[in-house]
Amino acid sequence: MNRRFVLAALPLIFLLTAAAPPKKPAAPPAPLPDLVKVVLATELGAIELELDAKRAPIATRNFVRYVDQRRFDGVTFYRAMKLAWGEQPNGLIQAGTRGDPKRDLPPIAHETTDQTGILHKAGSISMARWAPGTARGDFSLLLSDMPSLDADPKSTDPEARAGYTAFGRVTGGMDIVRQIFDSPISPTLGQGAMRGQMIAKPVKVLTARRVVTP
Repeated sequence: MNRRFVLAALPLIFLLTAAAPPKKPAAPPAPLPDLVKVVLATELGAIELELDAKRAPIATRNFVRYVDQRRFDGVTFYRAMKLAWGEQPNGLIQAGTRGDPKRDLPPIAHETTDQTGILHKAGSISMARWAPGTARGDFSLLLSDMPSLDADPKSTDPEARAGYTAFGRVTGGMDIVRQIFDSPISPTLGQGAMRGQMIAKPVKVLTARRVVTP
């Protein structure tokens, strides 16, 4: 490319730049109420959730984005982790986007239970993840208290120190949660620790919607 061409192109670039309308800065997301209500309409019935935006704002905002953008419509409850010990039922069910690039949003920062004060109790909703800071669009609903998922700041194990992020609870439809938990399990699906925990016929989430209260 010679100098004449470069110099001749400069005025055109300037005109194009000058003619382009200025970009408006993206509006900040509307603030959430302290408690956000969401209904998951599944094939088996409705599950009502109450998310704690005051104490776990990052996880709650993330979940609400998936709901508002309809990214949970059509996902499934695909896993039921059934623990053989303790008072029954003992375990959790899991649903979400399963790494679908068309549904997934960027991963979120990790919120620990010792920071939020929201513990993993029966009925809690918790973000699924691999390493801390990788949670996207998968979540679990607990059938029992699972303190092993809470952060343990004194542990020498990084995973135990981090724990998982609980950010709300089921307020209605625990009978539906139990039905999903009791679904037949495939003996062959799943890899590693998840083998033997995958639901043979995953239960579809038809819609996920926020409930706006006056």
